[in-house]
Amino acid sequence: MNKNMGSADRKLRAFVAAPVLAIAGVLTGPATGLAFVFYGLAVVMLATSAVGTCPLYLPFRWNTGASTSVTTSSAGHASAR
Repeated sequence: MNKNMGSADRKLRAFVAAPVLAIAGVLTGPATGLAFVFYGLAVVMLATSAVGTCPLYLPFRWNTGASTSVTTSSAGHASAR
């Protein structure tokens, strides 16, 4: 599977979203149903950050990573870098 997440996206998920969701789970009551939803979302954020691919980005063809640039040579042919 191709990576579709950039480093900033991965860092935000790992160091901001996942901890906030885990803390929200603890604050709602560690064993409530809503807490388990928060814990599950935190795990998903960590997993997608570790793998570098977000399944929700795939149908929309979103890519927050580095894009490839297309340049034109002097002969007029396009070449990908």
